[in-house]
Amino acid sequence: MAVIGATGSGKSTLVTLASRLFDVSEGSIRVNGADVRALPLDTLWSLTGLVPQESYLFSGPVASNLRYGRAQALDEDLWHALEIAQAKDFVQAPNGLQASVAQGGTNFSGGQRQRLMIARALVRQPAIYLFDDSFSALDYATDARLRAALAREAGRNAAILLVGQRINSLRHADRLIVLEQGRGVGKGTHDELMSSCATYREIALSQRVGEDER
Repeated sequence: MAVIGATGSGKSTLVTLASRLFDVSEGSIRVNGADVRALPLDTLWSLTGLVPQESYLFSGPVASNLRYGRAQALDEDLWHALEIAQAKDFVQAPNGLQASVAQGGTNFSGGQRQRLMIARALVRQPAIYLFDDSFSALDYATDARLRAALAREAGRNAAILLVGQRINSLRHADRLIVLEQGRGVGKGTHDELMSSCATYREIALSQRVGEDER
């Protein structure tokens, strides 16, 4: 499932509610039918793999950063996650899994930091992936390869929630939800929304114009 909308429409709020970084003021968020407020936090967080908008990496080797996802992961698990996340090539040289990460990952580009955080979530092997605009720094080709690999590997055994603003990153989701000022104004596939949801159509057409200009 994908969630799209303008800045401030409430997309990130959905992710933070699902991972219970804060609680709803009315209604409920349910995971596997259970209200998240009734689940122990350790249980809820073991079910979810969150990749937030802001990349957070810690000083130390790549391997230790990835093992924050799952401490007992083997090296081959780490390499497999890096391959899916399209991060294998830039990690391999020159020091592999022992490559140094500066505090905050400042020695990597924005796109590389995002891919390392996605790899960390993949190492975790959660039941639910929550991607909060986690592909925004990737070029379109890398974005497409990553999403295809993610669908093949994680999509078979897990639910995936993608939040973002780029139509090209989200249009192939099984279902899209369109938010505007905190409310859902459309739900369906890309083709359905293009014909039924003015807000979605405006986003799609504005981005298409931008791509034509580039």
